[in-house]
Amino acid sequence: MRKNGRVLADTFSIPLAIDLVAVGVGSLQGALFAAGFRRIDLLGVAIIGIASGIGGGFLRDILLGIAPATLSVNHYLLVATGAAFIGMLLPRLLQKVDPVITLLDALSIGMFGAIGVTKALAMGLPIVPAMFIGTVAAVGGGVLRDVMLNIPIGLMHVGSLYAVASLAGVAVLVALQLLGVEVLVAGIVCVVVTTAVRLLSVRFGWSLPEQRALSRIRLRRQRQVEQAIEEALHTGAITLPHESRDPDDGDRDDPRDDPGRER
Repeated sequence: MRKNGRVLADTFSIPLAIDLVAVGVGSLQGALFAAGFRRIDLLGVAIIGIASGIGGGFLRDILLGIAPATLSVNHYLLVATGAAFIGMLLPRLLQKVDPVITLLDALSIGMFGAIGVTKALAMGLPIVPAMFIGTVAAVGGGVLRDVMLNIPIGLMHVGSLYAVASLAGVAVLVALQLLGVEVLVAGIVCVVVTTAVRLLSVRFGWSLPEQRALSRIRLRRQRQVEQAIEEALHTGAITLPHESRDPDDGDRDDPRDDPGRER
């Protein structure tokens, strides 16, 4: 239903047991990831695992200005804690069933995204903010994990599509809602699309193109400065480097511009 240019949708809901499984998978992966870092004690790994499992839903409800659903009952924290300890204590066993965990993780981000976007729409938010909240709900746990570990946020670096998979799913859900499709059907389609994009990106290594323009400029400038210093040491005269642009620069990269290139 539409009102004043906004979509008013029923909230996509799933059985509590499935919701808890999704939370558990997130905590499992978070703890499994954190366990690979040195100088993190058992409590630290458990906390990071819990944050990974419930972080997305927590951020969603904070953005919506409502009490976090994950803190309204005991089940979420208990399941998140148990899954975190399993991920911490059984890393070798879990690595053997990694494809299963990847599948469950893809399903869970699809469900979190569907719940987040429909919850935002049900509260009367415009389409774009609702899609943003749905995506945050899907990937927020991983973002919190990386922040707590003080490492670069994986979501912002080249790799298998994660946030894009969620965004694709919630976009399809909103489009179906605009067409009058029932929220349950739209939510299921959202989960399927998100899961498919995520799994295909893992299988075929799909990713967004790397943004390298700034690094090329920075490295070129650095080489110019180094060259000016070297000339000054030999001649005693300092020539300030100036910016120059090769007309073919946009079509050809200098191999030295890519620090990760094999030599």
